[in-house]
Amino acid sequence: MADRDRPQPHQIQIHPQQPHRYEGGVKSLLPGKGPSTSQVLAVVTLLPVTGTLLFIAGITLVGTLIGLALATPVFVIFSPVLVPAAILLGGAVTAFLTSGAFGLTGLSSISWLFNSFRQATGQEPLEFAKRRMQEGAMYTGEKTKQMGETIKSKAGEGGREAGAGRT
Repeated sequence: MADRDRPQPHQIQIHPQQPHRYEGGVKSLLPGKGPSTSQVLAVVTLLPVTGTLLFIAGITLVGTLIGLALATPVFVIFSPVLVPAAILLGGAVTAFLTSGAFGLTGLSSISWLFNSFRQATGQEPLEFAKRRMQEGAMYTGEKTKQMGETIKSKAGEGGREAGAGRT
């Protein structure tokens, strides 16, 4: 045991030439030798604001705990009414959200159909419908004109036949 306490001749000990310098901590975060004026003003300004906000958070927590302690017996007494009311309210909210989801799905489906129709025809549906209406009106006008000529020619033939039968 005594041999362990003595330094062994084959061990090397290294001693630094310069003393160790600690470079961590607050000084490494701050530029230069000390805090700037803007940093001091920021700390002086933020300390009261932070303290005030923490105080308000604490008061809110204490108020919530007191309110919960006072309301728990009321919830237990009125639970036969509150539980069905909560279930009804949950169902109403679910139905409302489901209705909105179905509505959005319907609108997106209509939008998809509109876009696919526009891409298929290469033009806007309203312009396509206008062009088709014009084509239909022109076709109807031509057919009406043809029918009028046909009726006129048949009437002329019928008049000639009637005139030939009189003589």
